[in-house]
Amino acid sequence: MKNSVNHPGESDWQLIKDRLSQGGEALGLALAADQHKRLIRFLDLLVRWNQAYNLTAVRDPLEMVARHLLDSLSVHPFLFGDQILDIGTGAGLPGLPLAILSPERHFRLLDGNGKKIRFVRQAVLDLGLGNVEPVQARIETYRPATKFSTIVSRAVAAADILSIPHAELLAPPGRLLLMKGREPDGMPDDSGFPSSAFSVHRLHVPFLDEPRHLIEIRSD
Repeated sequence: MKNSVNHPGESDWQLIKDRLSQGGEALGLALAADQHKRLIRFLDLLVRWNQAYNLTAVRDPLEMVARHLLDSLSVHPFLFGDQILDIGTGAGLPGLPLAILSPERHFRLLDGNGKKIRFVRQAVLDLGLGNVEPVQARIETYRPATKFSTIVSRAVAAADILSIPHAELLAPPGRLLLMKGREPDGMPDDSGFPSSAFSVHRLHVPFLDEPRHLIEIRSD
């Protein structure tokens, strides 16, 4: 792939498609043909926009399959309810892959970076995702009219998420999902949640030889 990072050829795309199929099976996810096609289309858009807008440091499309698509999809079994907020979505991760897999849920993708939200809006249009609403706003000031059954974040520090009054964003019952690399040493004492609400899950992301963990906080 190194010689075709910017412009994958037909054989490269077949390798990318096969890796996504294999990764989905390893995660126990049955990707429908339309979902698989949309995930590949999203990856194609990300590769093209990344050349001009530097949306992600990952340049190799094959590497993006594991680091972006499969990593995002690994938290799908932990989603709760039908109103999902992705905080610090960046280039739409994990929100867009999850929305493709869960058309019955409504996703709001939040980020303060204008160029990244512009990409997300274009991706939503190109992919025909009627269940996604991109929002440009800062987490510190974002106070929506409705609450969310699941709040997920891949890029924002746990301390920054937990500093936001969860009662203003998270509906009871609800789930707060914080995606991390290494296993956290412990849970913040000032989070406002009881210690019994916290769980840490080790995630196994196919084709990614790096530790991945999920902090799950239940608001019941």
